[in-house]
Amino acid sequence: MINKVLIAEDHESANFSIQKTLEELHIDQTNYVYYCDDALAEIEKGKQANQPYDLLITDLYFEEDHRIQQITSGSALIEAARKVQPDLRILVFSAERKAAIVEALYNTQQIDGYVRKARNDAKELKSAIEQISKNQRYLPRWYVHLLKNKNAYEFAPYEIAILSLLAQGIRQKEMPSYLQQNKMRPTGLSSIEKRLKHIREAFAFSNNEQLIAYCKEMGII
Repeated sequence: MINKVLIAEDHESANFSIQKTLEELHIDQTNYVYYCDDALAEIEKGKQANQPYDLLITDLYFEEDHRIQQITSGSALIEAARKVQPDLRILVFSAERKAAIVEALYNTQQIDGYVRKARNDAKELKSAIEQISKNQRYLPRWYVHLLKNKNAYEFAPYEIAILSLLAQGIRQKEMPSYLQQNKMRPTGLSSIEKRLKHIREAFAFSNNEQLIAYCKEMGII
């Protein structure tokens, strides 16, 4: 069960939205802070008083202002909080959409859930908290979908090369000379076009823009 929650969020509107969601879940022991240093201090205080928090909800990015902070990001806060309270459950609520960053949060920092700030995020936030309260990890659908695609397709070095060139704004008809300089084959324009088409079809993308956006999100390029 989750009875006591700490919110670390520097945007007042997002802070209010989280509090509203917790009220709907009948979680009345909540506290909120706008700075990571204050969040860590609250976690330490709760631990020392033998009244620890059950869940930390934190953003990843905090805007700098006149107040100097030792901890300036949600990622650093997670690391510091876990040193104080290893069993603290952590839910990240952020606008970050790069899958490579989210994957690192799950695999390296062992977070319990991630909710992206977007349309219908209040509903998803509620679902995430309910699942975490059952001692289960919450994986958002968009992230699971991206992971399935990533695991189903292995990008060859040649494919990463042409995708990287495309992301840099290099036109397809200019790519053969770049590939020749780096001794990568095939270098023909027809081969490049066919390979890009093959990758798009594998992921059901209709254009190269969608493909490049996906590859950036996944940290492929």
